[in-house]
Amino acid sequence: MANRAAAAAAKRAKPAVKDTAKPASRKPRATATPVASPPQHTPRKPGKKEVVPTDIVERLRLEVRRALEELKAKDIVELDVRGRTSIADYIVVAAGTSTRHVKSIADEVVKYAKKAGMMPLGVEGQREAEWVLVDLGDIIVHVMLPRVREFYGLERMWSVGGDPDAAAYAAERDAAR
Repeated sequence: MANRAAAAAAKRAKPAVKDTAKPASRKPRATATPVASPPQHTPRKPGKKEVVPTDIVERLRLEVRRALEELKAKDIVELDVRGRTSIADYIVVAAGTSTRHVKSIADEVVKYAKKAGMMPLGVEGQREAEWVLVDLGDIIVHVMLPRVREFYGLERMWSVGGDPDAAAYAAERDAAR
């Protein structure tokens, strides 16, 4: 019993001190550097860096393209009409599978344009949703049902004497009929 009492007294006399000193081999912690905010657009494929263009029209064109691809628009055609008209630099034509799909695609284009800092000048045709036009100033987006797109043939009209891609697409589609 005396041993017990002596051990308890020794414990009370020497408080246990935890060694908080860092080992000498440990390097000091680096100070945190401010990190730039992440880019607004995430790269499409892992491992590939996306180059964000400085030209506002080109950035807007890429946003429109992303919006159309996001909702799986069909037969997307971009017509470069610079030098042919003063109303726009690009005309983008795409198709939806139903009126609901056409309206959803047009809404997504508006959403992506707003995210890029561009308010649409106008949106026409949302009630019927067979042909919705989104006017973004330098870019005009037409989202149509396939039968309406075939009837009006915007690619043929704008490809006269110009854009070989649009002309090839229009000729290929006409040959399929």
